[in-house]
Amino acid sequence: MNQEVKLMKGNEAIAHAAIRCGADGFFGYPITPQTEIIETLAALKPWETTGMVVLQAESEVAAINMIYGGAGAGKRVLTTSSSPGIALMQEGIAYMAGAEVPGVIVNVQRGGPGLGTIQPSQADYFQATRGGGNGDYQVIVLAPNSVQEMADFVDLAFELAFRYRNPAMILSDGIIGQMMEKVVLPPMKPRRTEEQIKKECPWATIGRTKDRQPNIITSLELKPEEMEKRNLALQQKYARCKEREVRFETQQCDDADYIIVAFGSAARIAEKAVEIARGEGIKVGLFRPITLWPFPEKQIAELAQKVKGILVTEINAGQMIQDVKLAANGATQVQHFGRLGGIVPEPQEIVDNLKKMMNHE
Repeated sequence: MNQEVKLMKGNEAIAHAAIRCGADGFFGYPITPQTEIIETLAALKPWETTGMVVLQAESEVAAINMIYGGAGAGKRVLTTSSSPGIALMQEGIAYMAGAEVPGVIVNVQRGGPGLGTIQPSQADYFQATRGGGNGDYQVIVLAPNSVQEMADFVDLAFELAFRYRNPAMILSDGIIGQMMEKVVLPPMKPRRTEEQIKKECPWATIGRTKDRQPNIITSLELKPEEMEKRNLALQQKYARCKEREVRFETQQCDDADYIIVAFGSAARIAEKAVEIARGEGIKVGLFRPITLWPFPEKQIAELAQKVKGILVTEINAGQMIQDVKLAANGATQVQHFGRLGGIVPEPQEIVDNLKKMMNHE
């Protein structure tokens, strides 16, 4: 049976979806609150059914370099971690972006800075959307807000990573990773054959054949003129991605006087806040960016021209608000509400802060 409905955690959905979308390998290291991903993969033993490799690396640094190597051979490989672990992977992610190697990274965020707490947070937004490592590069970033999207976004992340030969990240958090919901698992895809990889990934390092020379994958270029050409080509690729891959969701924005902008788990809480506010006669809508990069700046700019104010709700000190302010470009007031330290905001808190904004127009 290809399609199944199950009750599971978001972390478990990632593991099941990775197997079902034909992943070739997983390399990771346990860290709360995402350890169930590697535990579930170990329990499912996909190496006995699909041949997918599952390996606990000796560290996060080792894991991302295994991803670099596997992806460089054209394989569909992924790693998962949580905030401090993702910080350790930044050098490898920058290498992958510079060498134009596709791969999927899942960040089930926890509070920081540093070791911080094992409780949920959205404070890795800057790290994810600003590259995180050195150089002028971008990572494609998807922000799920349900267990269903945790499952759905694995295949989508692979699709985008290979389409643009670029790392793609699923930026989740401890709420969605640990919560349980009903999920429709994706249909089972077979892993690609070596011939399919050769055809689909002519850039891959799969050795010399009669009709092709060996490929060299690297992010190093010692001649500045050549390095500039490579960087300009990357920027052109990012521009194409921004033009074609923006994803977002709106709720009750058509007649709204105010807009709440939120992503991931904060957007789920904001849905209830919109319901409460609407019940009190406040015309408010919800705008949820699904791609945090590329960011839906044009769509927010259009909304900013029509509304009296925008409240950005995040589980951090205020990070996405910078992108919202840039998009709004002064057309309307933009304010922030967030909680820190692993504390999750209540819907009524969002409503109360929306009213404060309305009272200070």
